[in-house]
Amino acid sequence: MDLEQLKQNLSDAGCCREAAKDIMEMCEAGNIEGALRTMKKDRCRLMNELHESGRKVDCLDFLIRKTEKELQTSH
Repeated sequence: MDLEQLKQNLSDAGCCREAAKDIMEMCEAGNIEGALRTMKKDRCRLMNELHESGRKVDCLDFLIRKTEKELQTSH
């Protein structure tokens, strides 16, 4: 893969700077397995953030429904 394209893709994917730097260095050194391992690790981090955001949205949805219900019963 072209290194400039890889750099842009890592940025677009939301890889943290340190991980992107490590991946780029590994690719330049021919350590593709290490780069792949680091990409998978960063993917796990992003998935954890996604799940945490989902839990927060669920909590807000609950509070919205509860508040709307209370508003309806008070009128």
